[in-house]
Amino acid sequence: WHQHEGPRRVKRAWVIPPISVSENHKRIPHLLVQIKSDKQQPGGVIYSIKGPGVDEEPLGIFSIDKFSGKLKAFALDLGGVTLEDPTDLEIIVVDQNDNRPLFRQDVFTGRVVEGAEPGTCVMTADATDADDPDTDNAVLRYSILEQGAAAMFSINATTGEICTARPGLDRETVGVYNLTVQAADMSGDGLTTTATAIIYLEDINDNPPEFTKEEFSMEVEEQAVGVDVGKVFVHDKDLAGSPNWLAKFTILEGDPEGAFAIRTDPHTNDGVLSVAKPLDHEVRDRFELTVSVQNELPLEPAAPASPWALATVRVGVRDVNEAPVFRENPRRVSVLEGAPPGTSVTTFTASDPDTRQLQTLTYALLYDPADWLQLDPHSGTVRTKRELLHPSAFLQGGWYIALLLARDDAEPPLSATGTLSIEILEVNDHAPALQPTAGVVCGRPGRGGNLLLGATDDDRPPHGAPFHFQLSPQHPQLARNWSITRFNVTHAVLGVLVELPEGPYSLPLLLRDSGTPPQERQQLLNFSVCHCGRDGTCEDGVLAAATAGAGVTLEALMIILGSTILLLALAGLGAARARGRRRALRKGLLQRSGDDVRDNILNYDEQGGGEEDQDAYDINQLRHPELFSPRAKPPMRRDAPLSSATPPAPRKLPSSPSDIEDFINEGLEVADSDPSVPPYDTALIYDYEGSGSVASPLSSIVSSLTDEDQDYDYLSEWGPRFRRLADLYG
Repeated sequence: WHQHEGPRRVKRAWVIPPISVSENHKRIPHLLVQIKSDKQQPGGVIYSIKGPGVDEEPLGIFSIDKFSGKLKAFALDLGGVTLEDPTDLEIIVVDQNDNRPLFRQDVFTGRVVEGAEPGTCVMTADATDADDPDTDNAVLRYSILEQGAAAMFSINATTGEICTARPGLDRETVGVYNLTVQAADMSGDGLTTTATAIIYLEDINDNPPEFTKEEFSMEVEEQAVGVDVGKVFVHDKDLAGSPNWLAKFTILEGDPEGAFAIRTDPHTNDGVLSVAKPLDHEVRDRFELTVSVQNELPLEPAAPASPWALATVRVGVRDVNEAPVFRENPRRVSVLEGAPPGTSVTTFTASDPDTRQLQTLTYALLYDPADWLQLDPHSGTVRTKRELLHPSAFLQGGWYIALLLARDDAEPPLSATGTLSIEILEVNDHAPALQPTAGVVCGRPGRGGNLLLGATDDDRPPHGAPFHFQLSPQHPQLARNWSITRFNVTHAVLGVLVELPEGPYSLPLLLRDSGTPPQERQQLLNFSVCHCGRDGTCEDGVLAAATAGAGVTLEALMIILGSTILLLALAGLGAARARGRRRALRKGLLQRSGDDVRDNILNYDEQGGGEEDQDAYDINQLRHPELFSPRAKPPMRRDAPLSSATPPAPRKLPSSPSDIEDFINEGLEVADSDPSVPPYDTALIYDYEGSGSVASPLSSIVSSLTDEDQDYDYLSEWGPRFRRLADLYG
């Protein structure tokens, strides 16, 4: 009441007593509270509510009697006019312990190394509770219901963390622990639930490997290499396949030569013994090895110390048949060339390694390409079957190679091959031979009066060059007209000391090699003394110089080389024509055929008239042109060294192609019946090539320049084809 205004009525609010209700109430509907508006109207008041639990989710939880009132109520008169302002009603739901704890997973897994110290935490097994966390309904406590005989683990009652409780965790004893864990609400006095905790112990290297027994026995064949003999078995308590389990083996004693090796089988961890070097039963038939084993990784410091495990391995070497052996292979021997048949070469035998078995060896020739040897099958003695000749296509650098086979009589038999290398020693059994045996020389002292002589020898060094040339000691008078000076190790120069008449000559020479003992030979040098020109060279044509055997001047060498190349080219072109005319030649001169004799002669290497036209070839070109001149002299013959005998009457020359055969046969008969002169002396008359060549004459083998004026050093720069010339003149 206010003093000045007088008494007035104060507005009153809703009458709403406190409201609370327990969850999970079983009697529905349950009267919570009654609300009442003080603005009572005639005819009554209608009440209504709205909000969560009424017309909002969750729907249908609360209701109100429209005449009595409940929750958020509205007071209206019967006409629908609001009598009171709406107000909020708070209903408190009282929590009950109606939810069990729930573990986050049914099975918890953890790992811890064996031997871990107490207090080592492994994992946390935690749970949740759906009740009001502000009440004891959600306060949880943890415990271990079951873990085996020894309580090795403990759990934190508040957090659920599981840790080791005592020492002595050994994976080799118990590798896995299964724990039953409980969670209870109401601080351990309410509802409960359980879960499983599995704890695995991780391995450490705390156990060394051990042999399954102290002695092992095995056997292996001799001569076997790289084969496995057997296994030694071990056991390791640590986790199989882990690095802590792997073993390594060592041969400590009994194998000083390293004949055996031992390795680890990665699947079984056992030791595998194998043969590293060939074993010989006859040398040693039994081995006794001391083998040790240990882990590849060192033991943990906490593991008890223990010595290496040792075992004795006895290996027997089994005897088998072995092939014969040639101790000296290849066998090298020497035999003089020309050794007579039956000459002993060597005794080449093998030995049988099987000394404890009675076996007999036999021998056979496996390879004897020249069929030079014979072999005793029982003693292995090799002898010559025929003369060993040198040179031979079966020799390689002077060595003859043969193969021998040695075979035992075991079952099955075994064999071995031996190589016999025979050196054919050179014997000085050949005298040097003059090469060439003919030539042409100018009959005037000087450069043109020199002839280069050469020699060859079938013997190999040192029984060949240097060669010694000299005039025959049986004819001392030769030294008045001739001289021989050494040119190099294989050549000498024959020089003219006095002016000599033209014609053929035969000069006896003595040739000797440098072998031991030296071999010598007397041989005739058949040559012609030509007509000398003013420059000291022959003027009788090209062929005379060619028969000298070698050109000592650069000009002669170049002409000879060019002629050779030209002849080779012409020979290829003429080969086809030669085949077609072979039949005509067979019916040629000697059968007096009716064919054109000139044509046959032209196409079968007849030099003819030099460079004159072959189409106009005349058979008279075969005759020396000087025979037809009024001043010509009959041909002279030199039948003895340095003699100028009276020439015989000239033979009748053929006047037509039909009597050429008689002319040739007559010349051959004269040459064959002459005991003092070789047939070449008579055949010289047919070597004339004509006088029509435009080329420079080669009748002299000596250059117009002296050797002192001519520089031959450039020959060494012309390549390998001129190497011989460079050696002669450089």
